[in-house]
Amino acid sequence: MSGKLRAAMIAGFVAILPIPAFGQALPPASPVRLPLSTVFKGESKFQAIMAKATRENWRKLPIGERTARVARELIGTPYQNYTLEVDDHIESPVVNLNAMDCWTFYEDSLAISRLIAYKPGPYSENDLLHMVELERYRNGVCTGNYLSRMHHLEEVFYDNQRRGFSTNITPQIPGAVRLQRQIHEMTVAWKSYRYLKANPSLIQPMGRIEAQVSKLPVYHIPADKIRASEKYLQNGDICAITSHDKYGYTSHVGMIIRIKDRAYFMHATSDRDKGRMTIIDRPITDYVNGSSTHAGIIISRPKDFPASPLWQKNLAGQQKTNGAS
Repeated sequence: MSGKLRAAMIAGFVAILPIPAFGQALPPASPVRLPLSTVFKGESKFQAIMAKATRENWRKLPIGERTARVARELIGTPYQNYTLEVDDHIESPVVNLNAMDCWTFYEDSLAISRLIAYKPGPYSENDLLHMVELERYRNGVCTGNYLSRMHHLEEVFYDNQRRGFSTNITPQIPGAVRLQRQIHEMTVAWKSYRYLKANPSLIQPMGRIEAQVSKLPVYHIPADKIRASEKYLQNGDICAITSHDKYGYTSHVGMIIRIKDRAYFMHATSDRDKGRMTIIDRPITDYVNGSSTHAGIIISRPKDFPASPLWQKNLAGQQKTNGAS
């Protein structure tokens, strides 16, 4: 099957669902349901990054370049799993810039990058939590229910593309092939998840979500095709690592950063020999082929959110100030 035909199939699948018009207002931030000290950690690091971004005018950069800049500021952050599991019953967007796993490393880097372009400063913790909510929660809305968070990368990539906030470019890359899996990760290992263990009634509806995820059109670039595909990858592309597990699509995620003529893998790693922290690793080809558990990659290319009207007010205020001087 040709790359164009695959792209057409994806477009046709996506077209049956509503996509917001350009410039459409984003869903508002959800109500604060947990203490800010519980859901946000690392304020000083956040403010330092935003101050640097303002000084160096990162807003003028394309989103991929901007996201890579932010990600570099987070290199060396300690690895910690389950940083989003902060309550037994109430679901809330969470940011922890002091410790992160592979998913939250990309998620926080992208959220900060989008925030820089979305509105002018000053920036608050709630601003960043809103950016995370828009990326990670179905339709961009956290309802306070654990199931409103998307727990599978395949659904995040699909839902964001459906809403017009990213493009899964994988089907368009030569060598891409479709995967078909029956997802049972969370329903089988439910005792490993704090919310599911505390609320067993969520297991059955989670199973229905996993059944839906199993039906999504998921393509990957097989390991032996990645070297030829590196030329198509850009700074800030989200790169998910696919596995050979028949009950799951992906096992890891990070970002692409271009160094000279190669596409390197930036990620938060739990490997002790790599320091259990966020790092710039090897070229993505070498990383994937370095383990027999890795099957290939999926590439999602994020887009900026429509800019907030606050930019217009900010510009008007600057013009008024300049006119009065």
